[in-house]
Amino acid sequence: MKNLLLTSGLYFISFSVFSQNADSASYYFTKGKEERDARRFAVAEKNFSKSIEYRQDYVDAYIENGKVNLEMHKIYDAQKNFTKAYELQPGNPEVIKQMAELYFNNRQFQKAMEFARKCSTCPDADRILGMGYYQTEDYGNALIYLQKAVAKNDKDAESAYTLGRTFLELENEKAAIPNYQKAIATDPSRNAWMYELGLILYSQGDYKNALKYFNMAVDAGYNKSNDFNENYGFAQIYSGDSENGTKTLTEVLNKKPNNKELLNNIANAMYETKRYDEALSYFSKLLELNPKDASSLFMAGMVFQKKGEKEKGQKICDRAIEMDPSLARNRQKKDIPMGL
Repeated sequence: MKNLLLTSGLYFISFSVFSQNADSASYYFTKGKEERDARRFAVAEKNFSKSIEYRQDYVDAYIENGKVNLEMHKIYDAQKNFTKAYELQPGNPEVIKQMAELYFNNRQFQKAMEFARKCSTCPDADRILGMGYYQTEDYGNALIYLQKAVAKNDKDAESAYTLGRTFLELENEKAAIPNYQKAIATDPSRNAWMYELGLILYSQGDYKNALKYFNMAVDAGYNKSNDFNENYGFAQIYSGDSENGTKTLTEVLNKKPNNKELLNNIANAMYETKRYDEALSYFSKLLELNPKDASSLFMAGMVFQKKGEKEKGQKICDRAIEMDPSLARNRQKKDIPMGL
C-alpha cells in the first residue's frame, strides 16, 4: 500500500512538472511570436529558445526560432533549429520547405533538391529543382522544371533568366531570347542580363537590337570596358553605322595599340561591309606588323579584286598561297577565309 501511494505521488509530481513545463513552453512561444511580429527578432529568439528549454520536442518553436535566426542572418543557428525540427517530424511540410529554401539560398544545391523533391506541394519546389539542375549542369531536367516555375510565376525574373541560360546551354539561342526579354522586363536593374542579351542578338546577326540592349545595359550602369566597346563598335559597323563604329573601335585600339586580333577583326568587318579602302588600310597595318602574315596578304589581294584590280589582286593572292598553301581553298570561294 505504501509503495502504491509512493508511486502515485511520484506520478502526480511528474505530471505536474510536465504540465508546468508545457505551460511555460507555450507561454514563451506566444511571447516569441509577439516579439517576432513586432520585428524584435533578438528578443523573439530568446523567447523561442526559452520555450524549447521547457519542451525539447516543441517542433513549432524550433521552426519559428529558425525563421527569426534567418531574419538576423544567423544561418548556422537556423540550420540547427530546422534540422532538429526535421529530426522530430520528418514529414512536416513546413520544415521541409524551410530546409529546401535554406540549402538553396546557401548554394547547397544537391541538398536543396533533395528536400524539394519531398515537397511537391511547396510553391517553390519547381524553382528550386530547376535552378538546382541548372547549377549542377543537368540542363535537360533544368529545362523541365524552370518552364514549370516560369509558368507558375511570370514575375520570377531569376527563373526566366536561368531558363534563358538553359536554352543557351542547349544551343537554342532563339528560344533563349524571349526568356531574357521577360527577365529584363520584370527586373530592369539587371544590366548584365541586358548585355548578355545584346551578345546573343549579335551572334544571331540582329545588330540593331543588339545595340538596343547594349545601350540599355549602359543606361542601367554597365561598365563600358574594352570588351564592351569592341562588341558595341562591331555592332555599329554591321548595323550600317560604320562611321561611329570606326570611332568606337579606334578608341579601343588607342588603348590596345597594335593588337593584331582586333586589327584583323576590324579589317574583316570593313571587308564584309564593302568598305574596301578602309579594309585595305587595316590589312596593310597588319602586314607592317608582320610581313609574313599570309592571311592578311591574301585578304589584301581579295580587296584589290573587289576594287576592280583583279590582275594585281590575283598576283598578291598567289604570293600569299606560296607562303601558306592552305589558303588555296579560298581561291574558289572568292570570299573572306573563315577562321583566319
